[in-house]
Amino acid sequence: MKEEKKRLTTASGRPYFENEDSMTVGPRGPVLLQDHYLQEKLAHFNRERIPERVVHAKGTGAYGKFTVTKDISKYSSAALFSKVGNECRLFIRFSTVGGEKGSADTERDPRGFAVKFYTEEGNWDLVGNNTPVFFIKDAKKFPDFIHTQKRDPHTNLKSATMMWDFWSLNPESMHQIMTLFSDRGTPDGYRHMNGYGSHTYSMYNDKNDRVWVKFHFKTQQGNKTLSGARADELKGSDPDYSQRDLVDAIKRKDFPRWTLNIQVMTEAQAKSFKWNPFDITKVWSHAEYPLIEVGVMELNEIPRNYFADVEQAAFAPSNFVRGIGLSPDKMLQGRIFAYPDAHRYRLGANYEQIPVNRPINPVYNHERDGYMSVNGNGGDAPNYFPNSFDAIEADPHYKQPGMPLDMAYADTYPRNENDDDHYTQPGLLFRKVMTDSERKATISNFAGSMAGIAGPKRDEIIQRQLSHFYKADKELATEVAKILKFNFKA
Repeated sequence: MKEEKKRLTTASGRPYFENEDSMTVGPRGPVLLQDHYLQEKLAHFNRERIPERVVHAKGTGAYGKFTVTKDISKYSSAALFSKVGNECRLFIRFSTVGGEKGSADTERDPRGFAVKFYTEEGNWDLVGNNTPVFFIKDAKKFPDFIHTQKRDPHTNLKSATMMWDFWSLNPESMHQIMTLFSDRGTPDGYRHMNGYGSHTYSMYNDKNDRVWVKFHFKTQQGNKTLSGARADELKGSDPDYSQRDLVDAIKRKDFPRWTLNIQVMTEAQAKSFKWNPFDITKVWSHAEYPLIEVGVMELNEIPRNYFADVEQAAFAPSNFVRGIGLSPDKMLQGRIFAYPDAHRYRLGANYEQIPVNRPINPVYNHERDGYMSVNGNGGDAPNYFPNSFDAIEADPHYKQPGMPLDMAYADTYPRNENDDDHYTQPGLLFRKVMTDSERKATISNFAGSMAGIAGPKRDEIIQRQLSHFYKADKELATEVAKILKFNFKA
């Protein structure tokens, strides 16, 4: 069979030849306005860049599959978990958080870990990081926090002063920065790090019995990190280190894999939990709430076109399926608005019609119009509900069980003195979890970053932050102060 000839065409499909020479008056010009091929080429070029993500701008992605390996149907009625051996396609995007699109992969930064499961009941997005906790517990603080990770509005430079000023005024950040300034803050590529849903989510079964859950992806490649010095070296020699490592591994068919686990907490256990079970700055003890295996994620396909899939991928915690639900986690509640809103701004109102975001099951609703509606826009069907003409029905099988969010619910989870305990868990992480070498690296990384604090408030900021360190662990505070040659007053 003869291969079809690929003729150069305009976007409207008209074949053309003059792709290298503008239409001019004579061989030396000037150029004519009527050269619409030139106009189309330049106009499209001017619009090739969509707005950069405000956060998670630098990243990479891959397709793969998820396979259920253990039965958790007693916790969740999701069709995906109904049988061991069930599979679904998925797409993942790894990223750094604070840097621009051209920043280095090995910056000290949390790593985004966003997974889109294409299930028969719709897309399920598990949007997390490579850390089990976060800097803040209320979404209202998020824009302020991110501003400190970006550029100083005066100098347009990254600012250690802004970062540490904010963190020192928000001690709830202690647990996350303890993780970030250990060598876990510079993972050795994306294949060698764990992923976490971070938030508390819920699951419910066919009887509508609800439990609270946390999601953990454990790398099967082994957890590896970079020292601060090695990470800095790679920033200059190979700023795309993590991207290259993932692409090369999949190309040689060394498909990376992660085991998905859950922690489960019952309603009764949540009521007696020492800390707020919905506080994203806290973890659940693995001894008390052991990991339960769910399945295995494998990445085996690099997208054919980076922009089409990775750059246009849109994840949202509001995308969940029957059997999986939300929780009163304040950060999670804020994210279920912020993420879809960001996508509508960046990609347009119909961003879920883009192939990488499109579910595999048919979509039926009454949403119409908007930029780039390319799925037929509902044809001649009505755009309101209920109506007497189409056969779209709301299926009661998918009704979510109610979550009691009235005052009685607040009484179920009363605030206690531990809600403001920002020091116990980071102190345990430093003393009990880290090895001697990891503690030394963390102290060095803290001091190296805090050395950049400058300006008239320098001593005030350093003193305030060292006071937080002291409450978590005395050695941590005194050793950082010693390196900074700062007269710390405990």
